[in-house]
Amino acid sequence: MASNKDQAYINKVLNGDTSAYSKLVDNHKDMAFSIALKIVRVREDAEEITQDAFIKAYQKLSSFRKDSKFSTWLYRIVYNASISHTRKKRLESTELTPGTIDNYSVDEINESVGQMDKQHKKELVNKLIDQLPALEFTLINLYYRQEMSIDEISGITDLSASNVKVKLFRIRKAMFQNIQKEVRTDNKKIYS
Repeated sequence: MASNKDQAYINKVLNGDTSAYSKLVDNHKDMAFSIALKIVRVREDAEEITQDAFIKAYQKLSSFRKDSKFSTWLYRIVYNASISHTRKKRLESTELTPGTIDNYSVDEINESVGQMDKQHKKELVNKLIDQLPALEFTLINLYYRQEMSIDEISGITDLSASNVKVKLFRIRKAMFQNIQKEVRTDNKKIYS
């Protein structure tokens, strides 16, 4: 199930053209680094983890089963290395809890967000995503930016598919809540 492009590069590497691996690195380095950075929160550590993950993937490329995408397999390596690093450093990350999520109707949120210009919406969403704790950031990135399936994300994070769905739902609700707060703040500024 590896993508055709990735599979072609993998085949070249396995047939002795080691330079083809650089194409795999180029295709996936940004997301791999993004996952590592959000989890470990130190640029140098994230760079090292990403580099080590690519080396490990290269060394284990012959064992890649091809029943999933190369990116899923690679991001799993990055994710696990990042979590291991974080555990060693005993860092704590705050998770979203059901208590942090108010019940806003989708219509209320859509109406308020509809009043914002497109650029402001985009900036706000990116700001909110960047503020997410490591796991939530990773889930949102993999699902929306990398367009991975729930099962692929489950494979990377070692969460059950239903847990991934629940977490994505809670993240979206929390983001809607934060958008609502931003809209209220903007409205107070306008009418003050």
